[in-house]
Amino acid sequence: MSTTNYLIRNARILGGDPQDIRITDGVIAEIGASLEAKGEREIAADGLIALPGLVDLHTHLREPGREDAETVLTGTQAAAKGGFTAVHAMANTFPVADTAGVVEQVWRLGRESGYCDVQPIGAVTVGLEGKQLAELGAMADSAAQVRVFSDDGKCVDDAVIMRRALEYVKAFGGVVAQHAQEPRLTQGAQMNEGVVSGELGLAGWPAVAEESIIARDVLLAAHVGSRLHICHLSTAGSVEIIRWAKSKGWDVTAEVTPHHLLLTDELVRSYDAVYKVNPPLRTEADVMALREALADGTIDIVATDHAPHPAEDKACEWAAAAMGMVGLETALCVVQSAMVDTGLMGWAEVAERMSAKPAAISGIPGHGRPVSVGEPANLVLFDADYRGEVNPDAFATRSRNTPFRGMDLPGRVVATFLRGNATVLDGELV
Repeated sequence: MSTTNYLIRNARILGGDPQDIRITDGVIAEIGASLEAKGEREIAADGLIALPGLVDLHTHLREPGREDAETVLTGTQAAAKGGFTAVHAMANTFPVADTAGVVEQVWRLGRESGYCDVQPIGAVTVGLEGKQLAELGAMADSAAQVRVFSDDGKCVDDAVIMRRALEYVKAFGGVVAQHAQEPRLTQGAQMNEGVVSGELGLAGWPAVAEESIIARDVLLAAHVGSRLHICHLSTAGSVEIIRWAKSKGWDVTAEVTPHHLLLTDELVRSYDAVYKVNPPLRTEADVMALREALADGTIDIVATDHAPHPAEDKACEWAAAAMGMVGLETALCVVQSAMVDTGLMGWAEVAERMSAKPAAISGIPGHGRPVSVGEPANLVLFDADYRGEVNPDAFATRSRNTPFRGMDLPGRVVATFLRGNATVLDGELV
């Protein structure tokens, strides 16, 4: 993309006092009040919050293999509309991203899209089958420079394989991101195990199936002195285990999805498969525990787990429906609703948990940087005063499986800049 220079007028950096931001040659060149224009394109940002470009550590872009659900292009367009300047593409594609060749393909598709940076995540095991370590070193040495490895969608349930993976990634400063789900405890599971599953007669996914894997893996990570990241934490018990591990000084991080901060298993009473997700929507008590843990830093980051599915994979009976929800274009709005408007967090904390911290976990260069002079101009301008109904027909993602359809959510991304290039202006893709 060719770079236009911009002068953003009266933006509130992290919700502070209005200031002008001058973007020159892809870099934040000057910040101050009433800056003199030097021929730049001027953007009126009165009342808008300026945040560093968001970074998603957990995105399913589906390419290669499931381009009917999403492509790298449509996924990165959705990301830009959600305020993201970098996403991490999960490995459960067809073929699986378990070799240097596949991760480089995804990385190059991301570079060609131009809407946001795409950092591939490599599989931990060959074919996500949990039996043999994938080419971790080759993926780390590839052009994609992979540093995060995950079998997400499946759990690395073999303790010996998990230990070996944790030991291996130490050689290049990598991190293993675990999808915590004990497979034998969740066989045939359809929703959270609890009061609602009992009343509906649906097979339950018990909290202990998540918590037991997390407990095992924080102990393994401590034993080998490696880095562990836990994907999509969903229970109050999981929060307590992470809190305990951190109190020991162990190198463990965790994420929560926007949907687990707002929605509960009561929605499953509708039998609408848009609410079917893995891990499942939990109870109100779990939601409150997750919010509190995100606010106090026990949970490090918000990650979308953006999981697009074509209509036919959701428009069917509950038991046959695919698990997953799209989330890139609503993430910041949901976080505002669940965390900012409730007084649990301010915009500086949102920037840390949706930009700085995820970038630090993966080590992706040039992202998660503060909105300061000399930094890359990765920015999002957000209208926190906006209120509107979620309309998935206006989404950029190829899929429409959002649980927020028709819901009144606060906030709207007005503009996104990737290294000074506008990817979104006036809420529309450039």
